[in-house]
Amino acid sequence: MPTDTRPRMTPARPRLRLAALVLSAALLGAGAPTAYAALAEEDRPAATVAAAPQKTAEGRPYIETSLLFGTARPDGGPPVTDKEFHAFVDQYVTPRFPDGLTVQDGYGQYRDAHGTIERERSYELILLYPTSQSGASNPKIEQIRTAYMKRFGQESVARIDDRTRVDF
Repeated sequence: MPTDTRPRMTPARPRLRLAALVLSAALLGAGAPTAYAALAEEDRPAATVAAAPQKTAEGRPYIETSLLFGTARPDGGPPVTDKEFHAFVDQYVTPRFPDGLTVQDGYGQYRDAHGTIERERSYELILLYPTSQSGASNPKIEQIRTAYMKRFGQESVARIDDRTRVDF
């Protein structure tokens, strides 16, 4: 008959092991914030970075409006040229927003009224104005959109408005 050679545990040993495990877990938990504090912010886990105090946003509250102008004509006519678009900006946009604007070249696609995917060169017009001027700016922006659609036979001009903070 084989004999059991394992040491027998007395009732005090399981309690001692349990106490050692609890103490180890507590020490590891307490040391984690210290270890994370030593890491650079980009090396920290996302939860730790999110909990870091945020800087106060600089600048004043503004609205950023982006208008997206397509150049393909739905009637199959020639696309709107750079010269035509810049003349439109000079005639319709600059008088309404003389403080400044940005125009970027782009390329886009959309589904037209007939369900066809249309791909075209495009322009993004970016306007920045203080939130206090949003009431006065809205009709001017709508006049620009309407004039472009009418002048170049477009189905739409997309408009995107975002609140932001700006410092010049």
